[in-house]
Amino acid sequence: MTVMARYGLSRSCGLLLLGALGAMLPLAGCGYTTQSSLDPMYQSIAVSPFYDKSPHYDLQAPLTNALTRKFLTDKRLKVVAPDEADLLLEGVVLDVNRRGLTTDRDEVTQSLLVVTASVRLTDLKTGAVLWQEPVVAGETSFYTRAAGASSDRLRGNAEVYLATVRSFASEEENRAASEALEQLASDIFFRVVEPW
Repeated sequence: MTVMARYGLSRSCGLLLLGALGAMLPLAGCGYTTQSSLDPMYQSIAVSPFYDKSPHYDLQAPLTNALTRKFLTDKRLKVVAPDEADLLLEGVVLDVNRRGLTTDRDEVTQSLLVVTASVRLTDLKTGAVLWQEPVVAGETSFYTRAAGASSDRLRGNAEVYLATVRSFASEEENRAASEALEQLASDIFFRVVEPW
């Protein structure tokens, strides 16, 4: 018994159905792809140490290191010295802002920490600035000591790679700054490798 007979389809109806399915097959490949939308002429990148204009210290090195690690792990762009690179990524840590989200008896128990930076990507062969973002932000929320709870939102091996920041008075704030810098690095990285 054929499939068409099993479902009571006539030969013309079956052919029409097969034709419709055949027409849809090319569309099945559309959508998500693992290929980069970065121009293939770019094979290497130099990550310049970020400057720090924020009122805090020890933020530029963790951000620069996180960015470098992301490119090394991804391998779409080889990380090299500026005199060998196709692209130059550079930037400035602008500011760190903290804002209370929740309170308990006039004590802040959860806060939002935002790290902002300015970033530029330059084609070193032509000197052309490919893109520039005057403000890019990485943020995280965290519980303060007053909450008596841990933020511990990281999963998998993210904890292993999280940069150590020692700029703030509390360990909770230092950890939040590390998480915000990691998110900022991810956003910048994806802006480079997926420029569309």
